Amino acid sequence: MLRPLGKTSLRISPLGFGAFKIGRNEGIKYPSAYDLPDDKTVAHLLNGVLDLGINLIDTAPAYGLSEERIGKAIAHRREAFILSTKVGETLENARSEFDFSAPATRRSIERSLRRLRTDRLDIVFIHSDGDDERIMNETDCVATLMALRDEGVIGAIGLSGKTVDGAILALNWADVLMVEYHLSDRSHEPVIAEAAARGIGILVKKGLASGRLDPAQSIRFVLSNPGVSSLVIGGLNLSHIEANLATAKAMTI
Repeated sequence: MLRPLGKTSLRISPLGFGAFKIGRNEGIKYPSAYDLPDDKTVAHLLNGVLDLGINLIDTAPAYGLSEERIGKAIAHRREAFILSTKVGETLENARSEFDFSAPATRRSIERSLRRLRTDRLDIVFIHSDGDDERIMNETDCVATLMALRDEGVIGAIGLSGKTVDGAILALNWADVLMVEYHLSDRSHEPVIAEAAARGIGILVKKGLASGRLDPAQSIRFVLSNPGVSSLVIGGLNLSHIEANLATAKAMTI
């Protein structure tokens, strides 16, 4: 059931858990509002996700309380999952702030390690503000992530970007890319194919178009692309996650 993530040594489940909804409900792009769950509910959800066999947990500083809650709920099971987080965007007073400088990148990593209660981050993405090429060409973010990877602080590095041109540029240095890809937006399809040819892993975000597309149909579409390693899906309902995982497992039979 586990899939290789490009040329990295990581093997990941076909579905990953996106931890946005456990930490943030402000400034959302989902069609329906939701309340943040309490700590007990979060612990039940995260442990349930791991018990189902999902081994990729994706979070970010911009996801509000998400990193802290992951650390509190499942740090004791650290060997059971692959941890993905991001740099560049933080949430301050319910608003996103962006800083891709070297000092900010290092501070972000240090803060994430503390919040997540771990000594390593398996995957770290640049959390783009939409100006993908400027971030890579005019800031020290990529070079800093490379240095941190060389220092052994983090594992694989990559871009969670917004544009096709940005993703193409990131193919020159990334171990992994996180791209939006679904039935209503196939613009990154050539990037996915080129990444596969170069041995670069692909994680898909927003594969259900933020809850606007049919889950089963969307999962089958995304995972049928041989260049995709895993589809990251969020949610607060463990039964829905289990149903989605069943669809994903059926794709591997």
